[in-house]
Parts: sequence; C-alpha cells; structure tokens
Amino acid sequence: MRILVTGSKGQLGSQFKEISRLYKDMKFFFATRHEVDITKLKVVEKAIKDGDIDCIINCASFTGVDNAEENFQDAMDVNAVGVRNLALASAKTKTFLVHFSTDYLFDGQKSVPYTEDDIPDPKTAYGKSKLAGEKEIFLNLERGLILRTSWLYSAFGNNFVKTILNKCKEKQDLKVVYDQVGSPTYAYDFAHATLTILPKIFKMPEGISVYNYSNEGVASWYDIAIAIADIKKLQCKIEPVLSNHFPSKAERPHYSLLNKEKIKNDFNLNIPHWRRSLNRCLKK
Repeated sequence: MRILVTGSKGQLGSQFKEISRLYKDMKFFFATRHEVDITKLKVVEKAIKDGDIDCIINCASFTGVDNAEENFQDAMDVNAVGVRNLALASAKTKTFLVHFSTDYLFDGQKSVPYTEDDIPDPKTAYGKSKLAGEKEIFLNLERGLILRTSWLYSAFGNNFVKTILNKCKEKQDLKVVYDQVGSPTYAYDFAHATLTILPKIFKMPEGISVYNYSNEGVASWYDIAIAIADIKKLQCKIEPVLSNHFPSKAERPHYSLLNKEKIKNDFNLNIPHWRRSLNRCLKK
C-alpha cells in the first residue's frame, strides 16, 4: 500500500514518520504543508498521481483552538476546504482517505462517554471547522475512515505534557484546571492503532467508517499534571482550579470522554491506560 501522509511536520504526522519503518508492507510518502498544500485541489490531485497513491492519511489540520475564534476563515480553509479537496481528489482517483477529527465536535454537556452516533454540537470555531470537514467527506467520498480523538500529546510539537514539564522547571507553583474531564491520547498509540486497522478497512468496497480512539481511563488536566510531576519526580506544587481561572477566547468542553467500544470490538484492539502511555512517553 502506497500512503501519502499530509501535514508531516505536525505532531501526528511526525509520529507516523517515526513508526513508519515498522510497517514493511506500506510505502510512505511524507509531505509538509509547503510540499502538498491541501487547500489547493490541483496540488492534491498531482501528489496522488505522481506518487501512485493508494491511501492518504491526512494529518494536516488547523489546531489552534483559541486562534480559530479570531481567524475562523483560516481554520475553515484547512479543516473544511482542504478536507473537501482531499475528498474530491480521493473520489476522482479511487484513493482511500483517512481523516482525523476531534472531541470538540461535542458540547461537553454529557455525563457518559460520547459515541460515534451522538449528534455533534460544537461550541467553538475550531469544533465547527472540524465538523464542516467531516461533512465534506460524507458529501464527496464513498470510501474512507474518520478517527475522532482527544487531548493528543507526544514527544513532538507543542502539547500539554511538554507545557507542564517546561513550567515545572520554570516555577515551583502551578495552577491547573480540574473541571475539564476526558482522556489524553498518546500519538504513538493512536498512529499504531490507525495503521493496524487500516488494511482491514481498506478492503471494504464502500462506506465512510467513523471510530473514536483515545487512551483508556478518565482524567482532568489537573490529574494529568499531577501524574507528570509524579513520574518525573518534579518538585512542583500543582493546585487545582476552575476553568474560569484562565479566561480564554474558546470555551473548552467540560466533558470530552469518547466511547471506544466500537473500535475495540471491531478490531480486537487492546488500548493502553493513559497513565501507562504517559509513562512511556515521558521515558523518551
């Protein structure tokens, strides 16, 4: 299988690049935003043709949640228009498309994990742009995979885990919100899960498959910060605070837990607990 990975310098794209050597039956082509700009349809079509691509894994995304509130069109250009171009080009060339979505599709008002069948109701500009991208896939493509995840982190890029590590080195006292609950996702686990299920879904003649994936367990941002300090033995006092302690342009969902029964049952996946995965990441 010949796979084009867009957005290859981002957090998730970098993770796919790191593990690609483990998948000998897949040939990867990694493209940065400058090499394959998904907001340009002709560029996407040319990349598919030139590489004789069987599958696109789209890691290109506008992920700035607060930034999207002030630059909504920029978010839409990548997360909706770009995804439409990928869907149109994939449909035209019979290429399989893997796209990543988010817990921000939901309003965060539930008290039980969100399933793939729950009706999206995003409250942020970022969430609205990601929902628009999902709709473009359903409108323009017959075969593809949408994987929704939450609270992504890794050894690459900027993320919450790196932020806590850096701040604990800079100061002795930290305040971290405890009224936002979900499950972090180690990008290493997520990328492996994607490449594990891909060959099975790739064989399906038609349909857009939607699955949730995050690490197991439940945590608040405060819980994760405490775990980071504990694992790394950092001498840092961490205090739990409410979200309103840190006013932001975008209101984060208070409950972001995703139900993963569907992906576990369909592919017999064994998903690690978030604390175990966090420990593995921090050892890197």
